[in-house]
Amino acid sequence: MNILYVEIGLKSSITRHAPEAACWGAGATTLRIATLALVHSATEYYVPVWCRSTHTCLIDPTVNDTLRIVTGCLGPTSADNLPILAGIQPTELCRNGATLSLACHAMQLGHLSIDADAWHLKSRQPFVPAAQHLISSTVNNNICAAQWADHQQNMEWVDNPQHSAFSYLTPQPLGMTFPRRAWVRLNRLRTGFGRFHSCLYKCGMASSAACECGTEKQTVDHVVLQCPIRRPPHGLHGLMVLDDETIEWLLNSCPEI
Repeated sequence: MNILYVEIGLKSSITRHAPEAACWGAGATTLRIATLALVHSATEYYVPVWCRSTHTCLIDPTVNDTLRIVTGCLGPTSADNLPILAGIQPTELCRNGATLSLACHAMQLGHLSIDADAWHLKSRQPFVPAAQHLISSTVNNNICAAQWADHQQNMEWVDNPQHSAFSYLTPQPLGMTFPRRAWVRLNRLRTGFGRFHSCLYKCGMASSAACECGTEKQTVDHVVLQCPIRRPPHGLHGLMVLDDETIEWLLNSCPEI
């Protein structure tokens, strides 16, 4: 497990230098592909065996840091939003999907025991009970792991009221083909964490939390919905659907966020 953790950390460090290469084409799509090839491929190595270990939590922060590089989001951004913005399935769903896929294959071969006496080392959270739980909660056992994970992600996104700020995004999120600066601005507006005066003031990086328009606090809600200086042409709806005027604003008129 320690070797895997080190390997993921090393591969994640490679992507840290990719944004510097945006001038020669390392856009969000390139970063996403690099993350899938380098980082996520390592996290899926023999994952049904170790994914229930108590040490699994050591890997997630490194993966989230990589997703922040892809999306341009800042540290306070909720980790739940990062996979959606990057168009990459969450690691936990990928682990459960891999476990389900192996369990279904074992069932077809008749190798998955349902005898409770066969479960050893219950404190280690063995494979069999976890596999049985996933199979019992799945209607179609013939579905592939990727399809199952995508369906679960979609359902969790719809059921979570905290995600109402922006719609569920596809594996190719809207705006991913934008230049790096516009892509970062868009995601920081979507998530509500950026270089807004209210945030900078709390960190001691600004002398005041007031907005240039005179409002007492410059928050993301104020910028997106009310500010006469910084507001997008069509507010929050424009950021969700990315109409032509909003795209033009992100590319040329949007201040650094």
